[in-house]
Amino acid sequence: MANNNEKMSREEAGRKGGETTAKNHDKEFYQEIGQKGGEATSENHDKEFYQEIGQKGGEATSENHDKEFYQEIGQKGGEATSENHDKEFYQEIGKKGGEATSDSHGKEFYQEIGEKGGEARGNQSDDSDDGKMSREEAGRKGGEKSRR
Repeated sequence: MANNNEKMSREEAGRKGGETTAKNHDKEFYQEIGQKGGEATSENHDKEFYQEIGQKGGEATSENHDKEFYQEIGQKGGEATSENHDKEFYQEIGKKGGEATSDSHGKEFYQEIGEKGGEARGNQSDDSDDGKMSREEAGRKGGEKSRR
């Protein structure tokens, strides 16, 4: 600044300050202040705050991206997960998912999906009568067994 009549705008001052800070600090500095900011924020906000900003972020993202974007990031995530985890990992999460589903659904749910599965498979089979139980009937009987 040559004299007091040539004041910088806030925008220009902020930009220059940011450039100077970036020259004087490394990645670890920014990680540390980011962590401190995250910790302070978590102390001042509750679960509902994070749910609300997560929902807003999800809505904004969905407005700006199409189906192909989600397919691509889903595929990348799946590939990264499969590279980092073994068979036991998938067995464990499958077991947890099955237990959670079992806890939240009653026997009627399993009977219904068993019957639907049997009907769908029955529609795919040929109609020959070779003495075997139809897939539809097998699904219905399996659903009935799960009710007991």
